[in-house]
Amino acid sequence: MSETDFLESRIRELADRAYKNEYLTNTGFLSVSEQAAFYDALRKLGVPADSDLAFGVRFTLQGGYDEAERRAAFFLPSWLEKETFLRNEQTAPEYLTCLHISPLQKKFADPLTHRDYLGALMNLGIERDRTGDILINQDDHSAFIFLFKNIAEIVSRELVRVRHTSVSAEEIPPEQCTVRPAFDIREGSVASERLDAVLAFVLRLARNKAQELIAREDVFVDGRTARSGGAVLREGARVSVKGHGKFIYEGVLSSTKKGREFVRVRIFK
Repeated sequence: MSETDFLESRIRELADRAYKNEYLTNTGFLSVSEQAAFYDALRKLGVPADSDLAFGVRFTLQGGYDEAERRAAFFLPSWLEKETFLRNEQTAPEYLTCLHISPLQKKFADPLTHRDYLGALMNLGIERDRTGDILINQDDHSAFIFLFKNIAEIVSRELVRVRHTSVSAEEIPPEQCTVRPAFDIREGSVASERLDAVLAFVLRLARNKAQELIAREDVFVDGRTARSGGAVLREGARVSVKGHGKFIYEGVLSSTKKGREFVRVRIFK
């Protein structure tokens, strides 16, 4: 069974349970490529690309903060409005929360990385789909880890060491996470929203050089290998290029009289 076929079945199951039983259902945290497969499955099921309804049930993908890379899909009961759900999750979360993990003695702490924290979680037996983004505070090597609230207490109690560094964990509302990915904002005109045109603009390359990167399968859109430079980027698409970094395409700001598009991207630092 393909990933899309599996997600089709899962979407039907979760939407049906939310509809019939009137309670919230959700997937685990999905990677960028899994989110792309999720939307592919929705399209195969006849859900329009701009719809937030699947089989009569509202759904939303959330990761604890707006720029989250890993996100879970939530299917909402009829009595719960999406805006209410999102507001509650920021101030008094019931489903997603955040742990602030700090070295007990900062002076003697290792320079801990994303990999170190992820490895420590895996050593506790925590499955990857139970945790979302891990954001590192470069000033003190502490981390903000987004995860499902029902495992937060276990992680807080059991996660006492990362590499050789003793740590403590404090649960905080997601809105109190003070670290965010850093971006450079770039705006400019492109011939169209084709992948090769936007890629050439972002990397400051000739268009044929951008096409060569795609042909070498060095370009990934929403976690999937890009097959054609002619593919039109959708707003919010995450593009990564081997050896060149990654960016988020924010879409068209305006169109020029000569038919060019003035676009904006956010480039990860």
